[in-house]
Amino acid sequence: MTEDLEQREPDQLEGVQPPEYRTRLVGHADARASLLSQLDEARLPGGILIHGPRGIGKATLAFDIAREIFKRTGDDDSAHIHDQVAAGSYPNLRVLRKAGKETGKGFYTVIRVEEVRELIERLHRTRGRAGHRVVIVDAIDDSNASSANALLKILEEPPADTLFLLISHRPGQLLPTIKSRCHQLALRPLSEADLRAVLADDMPDADKEAMDRAVALAGGRPRRGFEALLMTDSGNLSALKAWLDDPARPAVGAHLGLADALGADRDSAAAHFARDIILEWLAAEARSAAGAGTSARGRLASATALWDKAHALFADADEYNLDARQTLIVIFDAIRRHVQRQASLTETK
Repeated sequence: MTEDLEQREPDQLEGVQPPEYRTRLVGHADARASLLSQLDEARLPGGILIHGPRGIGKATLAFDIAREIFKRTGDDDSAHIHDQVAAGSYPNLRVLRKAGKETGKGFYTVIRVEEVRELIERLHRTRGRAGHRVVIVDAIDDSNASSANALLKILEEPPADTLFLLISHRPGQLLPTIKSRCHQLALRPLSEADLRAVLADDMPDADKEAMDRAVALAGGRPRRGFEALLMTDSGNLSALKAWLDDPARPAVGAHLGLADALGADRDSAAAHFARDIILEWLAAEARSAAGAGTSARGRLASATALWDKAHALFADADEYNLDARQTLIVIFDAIRRHVQRQASLTETK
C-alpha cells in the first residue's frame, strides 16, 4: 500500500494512489485506443466529456491520455512527464478540482468561479512547454452555476492545441450547452480480472478472502473495491447485497438488523457504501422494468416512485441530520413492499 501521499481531493482514500500517480491504465482499452487514434489523425476535439459511474477510472484515463499527448506532441521524455504530472507541476497540464481552503484545513464544496477565471487567464499566456496543453476538470459535476458558465465560454472558443477533458459522474445533470460542446465518451465498470489487477497494484498484501469480498462488493468499480478493502468489517455490506437479492424472502424483521448496523454511523464509509448499493439496486430495478415492455408499466411506475422516495429521504436525512437508522428502515420497508407487490401481480396473471 502506498503511504503518505499528498491529499489532492477531499474524498481521497488513505494509502490509495491518486489517478495522476498511476503508471499504467488497467481496462478501458477501447476508449483509450479511440482517443489516441484521433490524436494521431489530428482529429481530437477541443472538449471531451468522459462519463460513467463514480470510481471506475475516468480520471485515471484522463491523466493517461494527457501524458500520451505530452509525449507525442512535445519534446520531454516519458519519465520526466510522468514525474511532473504526478507532482502537479507539468507546465502544459491544468487540473481543476475543488480547491483546498486558504486556511489549509479542508476543501471547498464546489469548483468556484475564481478557479475557472484563473485557469482561463493562464491559458491565455504563453505555454510552458512545446506541444499541446490539457485541462482536466475532475469533476465537472462539482461546478456551481457561475463556474459552469465560465467554463462554457472557453469551451465555445478553446485556445489552439488545447484539450479539455471533463469528467462527469452524472452527465444528465450538466448544462446541455456544455454537453453539446464536447465529444462524449462513456466508460463502463471494469471486468473482474481488471478490477483485481487495479486493487492488487495498491494493496498487494490483501488476503484472498478480503480481495474476493471486495471484488464482489465493488461491481467493477476500483474505488469501491478499495473502500471495501480499507474497511475493518464489510460483512454488513455483504449482508445487504444478499438481502437485496430477494427482499421478499427473509423474515419480516430481517432488515431491521441491517438498518441498525449500517445506520449506526451515518458518516462512515460503510454507510456511504450502503447508500450507493441501495440506489444502484433501485436503478437496476427501474431499468429492468423499463426493458420488460408495456406489461411492466405498473412495476416501472412503482420502481420510479421508489427511486424518487429514496433520494428524497436520503437528502432530508443529510440536510436535517435525521436518524440514519430510521431512514434505512423506511426505505427497506418500501423495497420489500414493492417486491412483494410485483410478485403477487405475477402470480395472479
